[in-house]
Amino acid sequence: MKINLSTYISLFVIGLLIYSCAVGPNYHKPKDHTTSEFRFQSKDSTLTDSVVNLKWWEIFQDSVIDTLVRQALVNNKNLLIAASRIEQARANVKFTNADRLPQFGYNASAGRNMAFANIFPDNKGFNSYNATVNASWEIDFWGKYKRATESAKAELMSTLYAKRAIEIALISEIAINYFKLIGYRTQLEISNKTLASRDSTLTIIQNRFDFGYTHIIDVNQAEIQKAIAQTAVPYYKRLIAVTENNLSVLVGKMPDEVKTIITYYDYELPDSIPVGIPSEVLLRRPDVLQAEQNFRVSNAKVGVAQAMRYPSFNLTGLLGLGSNELSTVLDNGLGWGASAGITGPIFNFGKNKKRVDIAREVAQQSLLSYENTVLNSMKEVSNSLVEIETLKEELEARQLRLNAANNASNLSSQRYYQGVTSYLEVTENQRQEFDAELSYSDNFQQLLTAYVNLYKSLGGGWVSEAEMEKYAGLIAAEQDIELDSINRDTLVYMGQIVDYKLTKEEEEQRKQQRKRDIEEYKQREKEENNSKKN
Repeated sequence: MKINLSTYISLFVIGLLIYSCAVGPNYHKPKDHTTSEFRFQSKDSTLTDSVVNLKWWEIFQDSVIDTLVRQALVNNKNLLIAASRIEQARANVKFTNADRLPQFGYNASAGRNMAFANIFPDNKGFNSYNATVNASWEIDFWGKYKRATESAKAELMSTLYAKRAIEIALISEIAINYFKLIGYRTQLEISNKTLASRDSTLTIIQNRFDFGYTHIIDVNQAEIQKAIAQTAVPYYKRLIAVTENNLSVLVGKMPDEVKTIITYYDYELPDSIPVGIPSEVLLRRPDVLQAEQNFRVSNAKVGVAQAMRYPSFNLTGLLGLGSNELSTVLDNGLGWGASAGITGPIFNFGKNKKRVDIAREVAQQSLLSYENTVLNSMKEVSNSLVEIETLKEELEARQLRLNAANNASNLSSQRYYQGVTSYLEVTENQRQEFDAELSYSDNFQQLLTAYVNLYKSLGGGWVSEAEMEKYAGLIAAEQDIELDSINRDTLVYMGQIVDYKLTKEEEEQRKQQRKRDIEEYKQREKEENNSKKN
């Protein structure tokens, strides 16, 4: 009994060692080379240990943006494609991991055999019936399939972060286009107001010319100023229509009108977004996290390439039935067979070694790509910070210019009607006023866009309240506490993925959704075929 038990223990230990063995480099997280603070970061902001809990629905504080973003997160086509890629990667993990397990199959056949009649004249032929069940298992001694599964899991994480990158980009793109739409409508309002004012001025100048109080050049100058404003009206109408179309497609709808409830006149700039410290960005930005997982994918594939240089060990088994008569198949007893084999390369002109070299270079490229993504992330945050700082200063200067231009335009009109100055002074001040109003509006829109870019460059935050609630549920289950006892403000996004593992209910929902998608595809295909026939 002791011998049997020790044998079982030895076999278990050997099997465990084989299962856990894997050649190739183990993954190590790339070193953090970020600085302690961002360039152009405000000196009065917290530089260390700061918590940045970004929620887009709180940052922008606009119900229209909220509605557009929520619609887009459900209907945007690029986002749906990214979700499909996640399911593809999720299936690929199970597909790849299946290679680590034994494979079972079956075979059944029935036939009749007849020898050559001129050689065996008395041969009447015979029947043959057999059925077998077979099993085969390639022992993953070098960890080839383990590394392949590790690579597939990292690829799944990469697709999850890729989807989040699309989500953050989508939220930002909607906000930017929305602010553009508000800006264009504000500028259209300015153009219409200016056009109406210059049309009235032209009428007055025309009457003064008709009664001989002024020259024809004043009429021409007034006509020019009216035409300038008149040209701006269709220009901004066109930009409004194009921006509405962009927003419609972003939310997954056909091009249509997008209503706004406020203008720049009553829109408040968002509060300053806390930026935190650079190392936090590496935990939040989905493109950085995706690049890291891509490096992990390539690193694991080095192990796969190395394992292919070594021999593989295979176990096969066979169990079956056979007979010359169908009625006696079960009477002849079982037949079985078992074998073990080893296969491996001997000489292939360095092909396997070069496969490893190729995999290592790909891994090195992935590491450099990760480092470049980190550098770009630091650059984008710094650019957004300096944009906000300088655009605020620029906006203050444009406000001063606008106030002065309004006053100069009013004074020059009074001076002209009093006969103190020429109409050339009036037209110049009107031009300055119109340009100052449009420039201020454009500057305001650029400042709002800079806030959006800062939000995006910091890696966004929680994509939806539902995502945050799911994370709260995971925390509650892990700590065995009530869900309501968790303070949502303490749930800071730092790269958490809440959809890596699915519940049975979620798996069933996705299964049913795939069935519906297949049915819809078949229905569309059927309708297309019918239309071709007609």
